[in-house]
Amino acid sequence: MSGKAIPESTYIRPLAHYAEAGIDLRLGQRVTSFDPGAKTVTLGTGETLAYENLVLATGMQPRLLTVPGADHPRVRTLRSMRDLAPIRQWLKPGHSVVCVGAGFIGLEIAAVAARSGCVVTVLEAGPVAMGRVVAPEVSAALVDRHEKHGVAFRFNAAIESIEDRNSSAEVRLANGDSYVADLVIVGIGGTPDCQLAEAAGITCDNGICVDAEGRTSAPSVYAAGDVCRQFSLALGRTIRLESWQNAQNQAIAVGKHIAGMPEPYRDLPWFWTDQYDDNFQIIGAPERWDRVIWRGSPNDEKWTAIYLDAGRIVAGNTLNNARDIRPLRQMILDRVVVDPAILQDTQMPLVKLQKLQAAQ
Repeated sequence: MSGKAIPESTYIRPLAHYAEAGIDLRLGQRVTSFDPGAKTVTLGTGETLAYENLVLATGMQPRLLTVPGADHPRVRTLRSMRDLAPIRQWLKPGHSVVCVGAGFIGLEIAAVAARSGCVVTVLEAGPVAMGRVVAPEVSAALVDRHEKHGVAFRFNAAIESIEDRNSSAEVRLANGDSYVADLVIVGIGGTPDCQLAEAAGITCDNGICVDAEGRTSAPSVYAAGDVCRQFSLALGRTIRLESWQNAQNQAIAVGKHIAGMPEPYRDLPWFWTDQYDDNFQIIGAPERWDRVIWRGSPNDEKWTAIYLDAGRIVAGNTLNNARDIRPLRQMILDRVVVDPAILQDTQMPLVKLQKLQAAQ
């Protein structure tokens, strides 16, 4: 997005690798249906392929605005490489950018746009940024860092319509306020692409439902990544996650199961985002917490926030302090209860505290 790297630098493997490994990679091919009973897949060309095992990794589609004018040509979403060019052309000094949604996508684009010299406004329907995944006090600390770079925020913002204003997009709010932008980026989450699975009679519920080993309700059919809703052994509940770490490690678990080396997926949710020169990370996905313990101050250049529920560590956030993620992960899995005063003591490295707790 910032232009500091080319798309090819993000490839997991060069395209030539797949043929060398004996993998029949068919780009630009659309699957129209599959039959779990006959174990066949039908392509858009009419060709039918037989399978022994099938993995559905269809991902998700960006959720779109449903207000009048949402199809304005200056309104964009970011999901794949082909979305880059229409966005990057407007990330230049003096242009105005409105980001709809204060989640990972909205805030990352806001950071790149601000650094590119754009006038940036973030519109969020909820009361805080990243409200689904962080505590309000953590959200406030992140918003403060954006505001220092000139980004303006409007919370509880209900978009009523988008209208054309001399080829630019005018975003109108229900309260009468409006914002004219050269570019409007919509980052309001995504919907799992379950159409193939649903048509084949596979159980879906905000994602393709899979067990801890990635198996769907159909024999020999698996799912991994953003599209699937899995029972999490680490959390003790079903959850659908949208992150590269989850997609990667779910796929590894599925591959092992198919290869006859079953190993249930046990990972804790882990997310990270780079905004400006800051690296922000999240470990865990708690449904509730009753206290947040800070190691450092929200105004510091680096800090760790630890979420407690009845004294037990259930999640953590770090800003420019990634070394705390590994011990936090282990303490969450170990269901550790720690004296808050000890947690706040930054003279005690978290990795040392984790080892001391493990030894008890």
